[in-house]
Amino acid sequence: MTTNPDNQKPVEPSDVEAAAPTTFSAITQRWKREDSIKKASPITRGLALLFSILAFVIMVSNKHGPGRNFDEYEEYRYVVAIAILATLYTAWQTFVHLSKRDFFDRRTSIFVDFSGDQIVAYLLISAASSAIPLTNRFREGQDNIFTDSAASAITMAVLAFVSLALSALFSGYKLSTTHSFV
Repeated sequence: MTTNPDNQKPVEPSDVEAAAPTTFSAITQRWKREDSIKKASPITRGLALLFSILAFVIMVSNKHGPGRNFDEYEEYRYVVAIAILATLYTAWQTFVHLSKRDFFDRRTSIFVDFSGDQIVAYLLISAASSAIPLTNRFREGQDNIFTDSAASAITMAVLAFVSLALSALFSGYKLSTTHSFV
């Protein structure tokens, strides 16, 4: 028999044996969760990269004559600018993850991931929400290839936002479980 250091009561060996499977399963569940997060984080960033590239390409190719060119409307230019920014950010983050190189110490890198994901996600949803009313106004008159292309680009920006929002959740989890903040 061993004793418990807190209150010096004897601890039965059967109590220790009963607790062992629970402890082991909790540890393996945590390892599985952390492994899933390690796999999901680059996937969500890769999806954000894909969707932001598509938002950029679709909107830039949306030129269909006078009054139906994306660059004539400030809201659509904003979508393009933020899609470029999101593409650059997610491409950089994807490169950093795939190269497995640390450009900063671990704590700073996780904080940059968390902050950057949130900032770029906010900008993406901001750009999409600024262009939706204009597109809806154009659609009241008529649906055509110009409004369909604009709606597609906006949809890609929203999907990039969702991907980066998920990535921000994963980054936040990594930030909260990093023990080097002491």
